[in-house]
Amino acid sequence: MKPQVPTCADKLKALADTTRLTVLESLMDQPRLVSDLMQILNIEQSLLSHHLAHLREVGLVQSIRTGKTVLYKLAPHVALSTTTKTLNLGCCQLSFPVQPKKHTQR
Repeated sequence: MKPQVPTCADKLKALADTTRLTVLESLMDQPRLVSDLMQILNIEQSLLSHHLAHLREVGLVQSIRTGKTVLYKLAPHVALSTTTKTLNLGCCQLSFPVQPKKHTQR
């Protein structure tokens, strides 16, 4: 039996969780280790693993194992614009608010 391709509704249901949205937003900057994501989100590894598995199931992230560490990144087909912080989910686009850069005085 052929695995079912996630629908737009599947992807949007996965993103209905604040933690999963935060994971995606943090992966827009760069791929991250599980330990880095745990620090950013301030959650336990078991809970993070649950959220990452859900994002993998709907095809939004990929994992790369290197020895004992696992690196997560956005899936290649999730087109990305870092300037506007927009993800293309294939069925719709998701934009995160862009924080204005702070200017430092010299």
